[in-house]
Amino acid sequence: MGKTTYMRLKGSQNLRQRLLLSTLSSTPIIIEDIRPDDTWPGVRPHEVSLLRLIEKICDDCVVEINETGTKLKYKPGIVMGGRQLVHDCGVSRSIGYFLEPLIVLGLFGKKPLSIRLKGITNDSKDPCIDTFRSTTLPMLKRFGVPPEGLELKIESRGAPPHGGGEVVLSIPILQNSLTAVTWIDEGMVKRIRGVTFSTRVSVQFENTMLHAARGIFNRLLPDVHIFTDHRAGPQAGKSPGYGISLVAETTSGCFISADTAVSYARGEEEGEIEDEKEELMPPEDIGEQIASVLLGEIEQGGVVDSTHQGLLFLLCALCPQDVSKVRVGKLSPYGIETLRHIRDFLGVKFVIKPDPSTETVILKCVGCGLKNLSRKIS
Repeated sequence: MGKTTYMRLKGSQNLRQRLLLSTLSSTPIIIEDIRPDDTWPGVRPHEVSLLRLIEKICDDCVVEINETGTKLKYKPGIVMGGRQLVHDCGVSRSIGYFLEPLIVLGLFGKKPLSIRLKGITNDSKDPCIDTFRSTTLPMLKRFGVPPEGLELKIESRGAPPHGGGEVVLSIPILQNSLTAVTWIDEGMVKRIRGVTFSTRVSVQFENTMLHAARGIFNRLLPDVHIFTDHRAGPQAGKSPGYGISLVAETTSGCFISADTAVSYARGEEEGEIEDEKEELMPPEDIGEQIASVLLGEIEQGGVVDSTHQGLLFLLCALCPQDVSKVRVGKLSPYGIETLRHIRDFLGVKFVIKPDPSTETVILKCVGCGLKNLSRKIS
């Protein structure tokens, strides 16, 4: 065996992406200076949980963290997938944080993946479960991911700070590789769908959010349906909360989403310690606010909303050695970071061309041609 060469990185930002790309490209990494000057230095609980999750679905991966948690050594293994896996995501970040890397890794596994994730299903930091169902999974189908076996079931909801939600994610494996896309027509919005949720609060909260959001959309288009998902008992998790996820579907089959959730603060983040008895934002304001956010995302143009830019670029970069071409609105900071990481790990560079007439950006790249080599050849 030759000596392993590690790619050296610094800082705590975008740890998820670094781990994901390191695994896909089989590049061992060492990350140093992880929050060395913080009151609590080193890796956070949700980052450790993500490493444990990667260990569950991969064989032979090696994770070493030093005593202070400021240095992480990661040597990727083979993505195995597997059925009936269970992972507790903890309550420091929601399940949405874990889903994006998990979905991409699952596609390149040896066996299809089916995993039960426990924790927080809806919060204001990460995309909520409903957005993954309505927007992220349909986006994968564009790239040739088989729709059979691709699903996300919500067994119970969980709001911060105590969570208690459970979802079951099923991801099929790619038979060979993804399909390159030319996806630059965002079309016109033809309908708006959405879902409001509430746990351990009155169902009236949902109706108020729903009417407030519809009040804005109905002036613009007639086809607006927002469903309610009120949970009670064990299905409502352990904390009170409510929220809304909206999706605009366009004539060319794009899904643009926006979501938020309101609950009592977790309280352990410094500078954000809030009193348990604080007033939560009224549901009416939330409905109006998220409707405006969605209109803002639509106005920006592009085939995906700003939260999905990173995933879109990643899927383009993993395509066969063929040209993919996509249109997005203003590049989000996360999207820009993703482009840098793709260049470093996969060697894929995007040609970025602003389109002044629509104020959007067109990106082109030739994929790295990642194939699913770990699947069983029948």
